[in-house]
Amino acid sequence: MTRTTYRCTCGALLKFAQDLEKESGITTRSWKCTDCGTPVPGQIAEKVRHQHPS
Repeated sequence: MTRTTYRCTCGALLKFAQDLEKESGITTRSWKCTDCGTPVPGQIAEKVRHQHPS
């Protein structure tokens, strides 16, 4: 299985669930970069959040 990565506009490489933060107060799933708070596209975030370092 191929790992999904995403390069945020701040330069952070998002690879694992801990690199994402769920936006509070929103009923739909919205994710953002933990470093800068920039929203991450939904399809990418859903793939990244299921990855765990091992």
